[in-house]
Amino acid sequence: MHSCAQSLTIGVHGGISVPQLSSKSGNEISEGYKSRLGPVAGIFFDYGLGKQVALRAMINFAGQGGKRTGMQPVTDVPEQLAAMLPTGTKLYANFNNESVLDYLEIPLMLNLEWGIGFHYYLNAGPYVGFLLSAKQKTSGSSMFYFDKNQTQPLTFNGQPLPAQSFDATTDVKDDLRTVNIGITGGGGISYELTKIHLLLLDVRAAYGLIPVQKDTGMNGESNTGGLYFSLGYAYRIHR
Repeated sequence: MHSCAQSLTIGVHGGISVPQLSSKSGNEISEGYKSRLGPVAGIFFDYGLGKQVALRAMINFAGQGGKRTGMQPVTDVPEQLAAMLPTGTKLYANFNNESVLDYLEIPLMLNLEWGIGFHYYLNAGPYVGFLLSAKQKTSGSSMFYFDKNQTQPLTFNGQPLPAQSFDATTDVKDDLRTVNIGITGGGGISYELTKIHLLLLDVRAAYGLIPVQKDTGMNGESNTGGLYFSLGYAYRIHR
């Protein structure tokens, strides 16, 4: 946004978050999640350090998480059913599972810009994220199985247990870390409507360096990450 020494610009932005939970822990409880869509919105401040260099600070609401469908381990077995099974029994079922994580993220990035009229920029830096809410949303119905291949159904009195509903929303915030630290960066285009009013298109990627789970031995290790696409408006306070 045509950074000048000692310039100060404030803006707002909003758009779509395309997050994903990635896992390499080998624990099937945390693996197999794909991207979901969520919101991203916030405010940002650019402080000019030179003609083409600025420091950008942001305060964002960012939707994170992921979704998984099909055969998968059941992590919340109904109490009455669990009481009938040996401790540690693992069950599988075919249902929809969405992890909805909402964060307050604060990136601090170095911004490099060039161009006249239309300005192009690249930026990168660290961020800290604070977990606001965490919910596991499940849906669908399925029988229970002792294996992923559905060859060993759970039986009751010699008969397969009928399909059970998985329609539920569970608060899982207590199972997750409340603070994350990561790296972020991207680029975009800004356009000067006037000397003090600007529009911008921003694309940014982020990756959390700390696994979100508290108990990684039990629940595996997942890292947040994804892409943010947003439109914004900025006002140059002084230049």
